[in-house]
Amino acid sequence: MKHYRIFLALTTLLLASLACQALQGGGNATPAGSEPATNQNDQPTAAPTNNNSSTTVKTDFVMTSDAFNITDMGDGSILFFSKISLEDLMKFYREEYSGRDYTEREGSTEVSDTTFSMVFDGDPSGKALVIQSVDLGDGSRTVAIRLEDV
Repeated sequence: MKHYRIFLALTTLLLASLACQALQGGGNATPAGSEPATNQNDQPTAAPTNNNSSTTVKTDFVMTSDAFNITDMGDGSILFFSKISLEDLMKFYREEYSGRDYTEREGSTEVSDTTFSMVFDGDPSGKALVIQSVDLGDGSRTVAIRLEDV
């Protein structure tokens, strides 16, 4: 039983390592310090940069101008990478979605040194818009956006 646990732990670590390498394996990143796009109205399509797909990602979610490795998660949510700082990214989404008559649930906003989570109300679907980001430690961060019943 002890060997099974060790084998399972090593297998999990190996798969996580391969997934991280696949996600960071390329892209068309803009240099650090680039500014997010302002006043984007709609982003119906964006070309993903992973090697596993030649299709486009259709989304109505707002993404930064430097978004790369854009992935449709298959459940109505998207994941992409950005080089924009945590503070600037939060400011960008507050401005974008408040300008679209969304209201931030300030009690649901959580921020640490390397992560944030924000929830906005106002989507026509009646669901909450959830935006989460994690610093990868290499100057880039993930950004996940989805609608959910919160």
